[in-house]
Parts: sequence; C-alpha cells; structure tokens
Amino acid sequence: MDPHVESESSQIDGDVAFRASSNHRHHTWAKTYHSFPELYIQPRTIQEIRKVVNLARRCRKRLVVVGCGHSPSDLTCTSSWMVNLDHYNKILSIDKSTNCVVMQAGIRLYDLIAQLQENGLAMPNLGSIDNQSIAGAFATATHGSSTRHGILSQSVLSLKIILAHGREVSCAPDKNSDLFRAALVSLGALGIITEVVFQAVPTFKLQWSQSLHPLEDVIRDWKTGLWTRTEFTRIWWLPYSKKAIRWRADKTEEEIRLPPSNWWTGALGFHTYHTLLYISNWFPSILPALEGFVVNVQYGFTHDGAHTTAVQEGQSGLLMNCLYSQFVNEWAIPLDKGPEALTRLSAWLHGDDETARIPYDLDGLYVHAPIEVRVTDTSTNPGLRPYLDNTVPDGPTLYLNATLYRPYNTDPPCRKRYYEAFEWLMKELGGRPHWAKNFSTVTKQEIYSMYPKMEDWLRVRGEADPEGMFVGDWHRRLVLADDHGESLRSEERMVRVEPAKAGGLNWFGQLPAKSTSSNSSEESFDLIHGSEADDRGSLHVEKSETEARP
Repeated sequence: MDPHVESESSQIDGDVAFRASSNHRHHTWAKTYHSFPELYIQPRTIQEIRKVVNLARRCRKRLVVVGCGHSPSDLTCTSSWMVNLDHYNKILSIDKSTNCVVMQAGIRLYDLIAQLQENGLAMPNLGSIDNQSIAGAFATATHGSSTRHGILSQSVLSLKIILAHGREVSCAPDKNSDLFRAALVSLGALGIITEVVFQAVPTFKLQWSQSLHPLEDVIRDWKTGLWTRTEFTRIWWLPYSKKAIRWRADKTEEEIRLPPSNWWTGALGFHTYHTLLYISNWFPSILPALEGFVVNVQYGFTHDGAHTTAVQEGQSGLLMNCLYSQFVNEWAIPLDKGPEALTRLSAWLHGDDETARIPYDLDGLYVHAPIEVRVTDTSTNPGLRPYLDNTVPDGPTLYLNATLYRPYNTDPPCRKRYYEAFEWLMKELGGRPHWAKNFSTVTKQEIYSMYPKMEDWLRVRGEADPEGMFVGDWHRRLVLADDHGESLRSEERMVRVEPAKAGGLNWFGQLPAKSTSSNSSEESFDLIHGSEADDRGSLHVEKSETEARP
C-alpha cells in the first residue's frame, strides 16, 4: 500500500480497520471490460465505510462501488479505489405487520430472496438475474416484466447514503426528497448507499406457461390482453422465423411442478450452443438456421402453439439463465410503439427497406436471437419517481433488448452496424437507453433531451459530491455537464483501452494532476460538516457521536 495512504489511515480513526488489498483484477460479468484498481476495499461496518470515504477524500482518490459488475459497460471500471460491500450484507429488521425490511445495501439479491423466504416474504418483482446487490440493482433502474409493477426502486421506501463529506444521510419521500429521487437511480455517482428499507410482499408461487406463436399473432394481440391477462408476461422474439415465444405467469396455490428438462438444458446443450455461436463469428449466415435449431431442441417447439408449463417458487420462476457473456442493448419506448418497432426491425433484418425505413444497409449482416421484449408500468405508482427513471411517465413502458452473445469472450462481427441501426430506430420512436447496457451512439445532448429532470439530478449530485469522488469517465461522457477540459478534483478519466488477452478491453484511468495538498479537500468540507440534507438537497451539519472524525 502507498505509504502516504498508510500514514493517513493511521490518523483517521486508527482503531477502525481499512480492509484493502492490491493486485485485484476487476471485470464485468460479461468480461467486456477489465480494470485494475489501485486498492480493492471490502468494509464490514458503517465505521469502516466512513473511514474509506474520509480517507479517499484526504488522499484524493475516486471511489467506485461494485457488486457483481453485471453492467457490460465501463461504468464500474477504475484505476483508483474500488469498494465492494459483499461483507456489509445483513438484514437488520423485518416488520411482520407491514412487511417492511431493513437491510444493509451490500446484500446480494439471491441472499435477500433466501432470507425473505425463510420469513414468508418475497420481492414483488425481479429482473432476469439475482446476482446483483440490492443497491446496485436499483442504481441503474433494473426492472422485471409486468404491467402491474414498475422498476425495482418502486419498492424502496427510504435510504441511507454516505456522501463525500463522510456523513450518513437519511432520505425518503418525505425527508430529503431531492436526494431520495436522485439516489433511487444514482448511477453510482452520489455516494455509497449503506441501508435500504424495502417493501416486501408475502411469498408466492407462480404457474407459468410458454408457447410458440407467429409474430403477427403476437402483434395482433398487443392491445387486446397480451400484456394484461396475467401478472407477468415477457416475449422472446425470433426474428428470422418471424415467431415469438410468449411466457406468462400468475400467482397460484398449486403444488410445485418443475419445468421439463432434456439434454439441451444441461452441460452438453450449453457447450453445443456455445460452440455453434463461436463458429457463427466466422460463418454468420448460419445464424438463421441456428435460431430454428435452438427453438426445436431447447424448447421442443416444432409447431405453432406448442407449449410447456410449470409451477415454481415465485422468485425462481421470474429468473432466467443468461447463458454466456453478452452485449446487451436495451431501450425503453412507449408500449403502444411496440408493434411498429417489431415490424420495422423485422423488415430491416429481412431486407425490406421500404417497410423498415432505417437508414443503415443490412449488407449480409446476421444477428443473434432471441430479442427480449418486456414491459413495466410506473405511471400508476403514487410515489416519487427517480429523476433518471427511463420509463414512460404516463403509461406502460416496453423494453426491447438486442442481445448479442460473446461466445468464448469473442465479439460478434455484427455488433457495430446492428446497434447503430437498432439505436437509430429506438431514438426515432422516443426511446431511452437502459443505463446499465451497451448503448453506443447516444450523445450527451440527446440524453439531456430524454430526461427533463436531468438538471435536478445534476444539481443534487453536485451538492452531494462537489469534488467528483464518485465520478468517472462514463459519467462525464454521458451525463455530466461539459467541463471545457477541466476535471473535478477527484474525477477519474479514461486514458486508454487496449485489447485484453482474455477478450474484451483493458481499461486504464487517471485522476487530474494534483494541484492542492492532500487535506485541502477535507478543509473545504468544514463548511458543510454534518449529517442531514433538506428537501432542496442543501447539506447541513450537526455533529454526532457516531460520525466519522474530519
């Protein structure tokens, strides 16, 4: 460890542990990016988290909080200090009368689900995976697929967050509401979320069915019950066969009945498909045939109307196997724009330029299947919306996810042009990209036009972290105001990327050249020492016995 850091650590709460290691290699779940943080820190108590923040401020380091790194972008990459809260992961209390659960923010969803189930409770909705921490999941507007549920943060009742001055601040709809709305989709740029109060529901089972249908039938049913007949619905669109697999589920009291399995759902099928995808990188014209092969073998669907059913515990029933490393490019558009989006994208993939009206040449391009289609509705939620909520404010939201697998960590040749065409169409239909995904053609100006509350989020972010302790290159490229060549004092910028031997890119960053003493930032926060913020987001301070020393 840097001797200067060791010296400062001994001066700041010397009796509090600083659990840091060097030589950690971070990579996203999909291994799209790799980075090499100077220190990898795993605090176990609130005192240790405060010490990390205070020490980073004095040593002028950027902090990046990371859980499973499921976002395939460079959002979590750093060459500075990386914080992981896997050891700050306890459920603190459960109120059986209200089903409100208080938890430490580092708890992974799979641990949360298991402990809730032991207490007869469940999360009301889930995305496709349960690897994320609770704070990481709602920080990027994670969602499931149901018109009866919104994004995951809709179930968050209140938060505690340690800001750059080292104090823990509470926020809720009726307390520090600006900070609450900014922190619900924080993009990791406000501080370290430490505690979450979450509204759980009684545990439930799901009876689900999935069936194969022509795409035209799905579109015909779009406004007559496709998304509303059952509580949960999602579609896997198969673009080359012009078909779709419809999955729908409702709560049930029936006995557990596991889904059917065959050789394809085991290791043999996993590696067979993986190898065929790898071959398609050199022979992409096999992808249409591969789509049909997978549907027939994995699902056993050889004809329209073929279906399977099962009854599972609710949380496991909502999850899906993401299979392999992948790029994911998901956009939110108004639900009523869905038929047009599917029709035009399908036409483009089949060379029908007149119907597609997408100004990119197909020219022998082939893509992976399926394209995931999901839905949410936050418009019925009476609570405060996050400033950076990407859903439609006055009706249901459709999500289209153009997934591209990276077989054996190799990039498919179609990615650049496919995503250019896909994003062009999504923008024309009034779409907003999912914060955690691989969108690539969106400018900062377009982001600002998509989010009318961006100015509020930027104001709160600037007040919470004026020197950029939680700011990285991703934030500057996409959401922070133009800096005219100047960086915030602790802001990290990417200096280069280079191909990684294991596939993906190695990411390297650095902070601005040091222009002030190591404790000048500490002195600047003397003006705002304290622990609470008012509804305008202005930070006020009153020292308490439990606060970290300056």
